[in-house]
Order: sequence, then structure tokens, then C-alpha cells
Amino acid sequence: MTQQPDQPTPSAPREIPAGWYPDPEGQPRSRYWDGQSWTDQLGPQLPPPAQQVQPAPSLAAAFAPVALDAEGLPVSDRSRLAAALLCFFLGVFGVHRFYVGKVGTGILQLVTFGGFGIWALIDLIVIIVGTFRDKQERLLVNW
Repeated sequence: MTQQPDQPTPSAPREIPAGWYPDPEGQPRSRYWDGQSWTDQLGPQLPPPAQQVQPAPSLAAAFAPVALDAEGLPVSDRSRLAAALLCFFLGVFGVHRFYVGKVGTGILQLVTFGGFGIWALIDLIVIIVGTFRDKQERLLVNW
């Protein structure tokens, strides 16, 4: 059977049939293995190798300081970890609020023992979630 000139030629198969393996000489073709040795039969050209996958970013890149938040606004220079630890251990005294520059509400927490602990607990959750802001209304993002 002859092919018509207007019909495209068949392309190389996407999968290599059984018995056909990549050429042991490193050529971009397949060669038949009869179970004991390589034969002289050459098969279709192999599909190009898959594109290399980009390596995952390093762990250090995950903790690199961030300069801008998701909206493009500058973030606080205060540490979120320090604020969380201060709130956890000394939250009823409002020390975390003094740390971020919110002196007025820090004094209010000091006088009310952190709103009887409830205000301090809410502040701890807000700090951990990452929506706590300093006096200049900048997010505490960097750990």
C-alpha cells in the first residue's frame, strides 16, 4: 500500500513496545533485545527526554525576610516569633503590645490583666495567624 502525498507520515510511537529499549550506545533510537543479546534491529527514534524539573526552593529561602506584604505594603521590622513568645508568656501584662509600639493598649492590658486573659489569648491567635499589626499598621510577617 502506498501513501498519498497529501497524507502526513506517521509519527514515532509515544510508548516503546516490549523488547525495545534505549540504544546501549547512547544513540537517540531504540534497539531490540531478544532476551539474550542486542540484535541489529533498530527501532523508531525515542521521544525526547522529559524536561528537567526545577528543584524545590531551599528551606532557607522559606525563612528569608519579606519586605512587602501581599498588597505591596511594607511589613514590620519586628519579629513575629518574639511577639508570639512575649504574648504567650507575658500576654496578660501586655508586653507584646509594648514590643510592637502600641503603648496605650499595652497599658490597658497591663491594668486589666490582658482583658482577664481573653484579650491576650485573642492577640496570640492573631499573631500566630499573621494578621497582627504594629503601631504603624504594618503586618508582623517575618518570623
